Amino acid sequence: MTLGFIHSFETFGSVDGPGVRFVVFMQGCPLRCLYCHNPDTWKTSAGTSYESSDVVRRALRYRSYWGEDGGVTVSGGEPLLQIDFVTDLFKDLKKEGVHTCIDTSGATFRSHAQYLKKFDTLMEYTDLVLLDLKQIVSEKHKKLTSVPNEHILDCARHLDDIHKEMWIRHVLLPSYTDNEADLRGLRAFIDTLSSVKKVEVLPYHTLGIHKYESLHLDYALKDIEPPSVQSLTFAKEILEFQKP
Repeated sequence: MTLGFIHSFETFGSVDGPGVRFVVFMQGCPLRCLYCHNPDTWKTSAGTSYESSDVVRRALRYRSYWGEDGGVTVSGGEPLLQIDFVTDLFKDLKKEGVHTCIDTSGATFRSHAQYLKKFDTLMEYTDLVLLDLKQIVSEKHKKLTSVPNEHILDCARHLDDIHKEMWIRHVLLPSYTDNEADLRGLRAFIDTLSSVKKVEVLPYHTLGIHKYESLHLDYALKDIEPPSVQSLTFAKEILEFQKP
C-alpha cells in the first residue's frame, strides 16, 4: 500500500479542469517558480499521509455537485513526485467512474524505460492532463523556475505520442513570460502537438505573498505588477484556442 502525502483539498474547484472538481493538492515540488503561490507545498516531507481509499471516500461525498463534466483533479506541488500513489488513486477513482485529471509541470518526466513504464501506467487511468508550459526558452525557464525545460517539452511530446488529451496553461508574468517572440515560439511548439485541446493564459497575481511572509521566505517579485489588460489580451490572441 502506497501512502500519499497531501497538502490540502479543495471541494469545489472551478479552474482545475472541466466542470466542478474535487482537487487534491499533493505535497512536494522540485521547482521553485518565482511566482509560486503555494510555497508551503515545496517540502516533500511535509503534509498529511492518506491511503487512496481515504481520498476516494472524501471525494465521492461531493459527487452530486460535479455534473456530467466534473471529477477529481490532482495538483500540487508536483503530483508526479508521488506517481505511485496518484496511479493507485486514479485506478480506484476509475472503478467509480470518475473523470480524472492531473495538473503537472512535467518537470519530473524522464525518457528512460523504467520511468516511462510508470508514467504510461498512470496515463491509462488519466482522462486529461493540464500541462503548465511556463517558458519556451530553456535559459529563461531556468531563471523563472530553477530548472531548464527540456524534460518538460519531452513530456509534452510523449503525451502527444500516446494521444493523451492535454490542456496547456501559461502564466503571463511581466518581464519573464510576456515577450512576443517567446509567446510565438511557445505557440509554434504547441502547434506540433495534435492532442492539445485547449490553451489558457493565466495572469500572474500576488495572492500568495502572505504565505512567503508567514514562512519567512523572500518574495522575489515584490516589484512586479500583474499584467495589463492589453498585455493579457495580446498573449491570449497568440496562444489561446479551444477544440471541440
